[in-house]
Amino acid sequence: MLPMFRRLTGLVTSVAAASLLVLPMAASAASAADMSSSAARLAHSPESIAVALRCRAWMSNSHPKDYSTIYVRVRTVRYANVRTVAYYRTVTRTRYGRANRYGRAAIRYRISRATPGFRVNVRVNVGSGSRRGSCSTFFVPRA
Repeated sequence: MLPMFRRLTGLVTSVAAASLLVLPMAASAASAADMSSSAARLAHSPESIAVALRCRAWMSNSHPKDYSTIYVRVRTVRYANVRTVAYYRTVTRTRYGRANRYGRAAIRYRISRATPGFRVNVRVNVGSGSRRGSCSTFFVPRA
């Protein structure tokens, strides 16, 4: 007897909740029309259609020696613009590049007098048209 009561209670609750959702919208046809037109505008707006670009970044050498050259390797979509920002202990370096037809980019950094043992975070931003994406990597210079 108790399980039957629970089933009926659940049915009544779900019907009551559905009527609460339907009744306010049916009360005003004008507000329902306004809601549907704003929903249509939102569904077709560029912000709702734009999807984040894929982005993957890694270092050619994650523990470079002083006075060496390393590359931030990036994988994204073809011909995307790439910006990398390396946050050293005392300075921030920004470099720009562009992905090739395979979606690959290599941004060069020359390591000179970087603080050994200090983790240098590298932020990567990619963009193509109105789409944007980001990822990050890091390296730790050694003496």
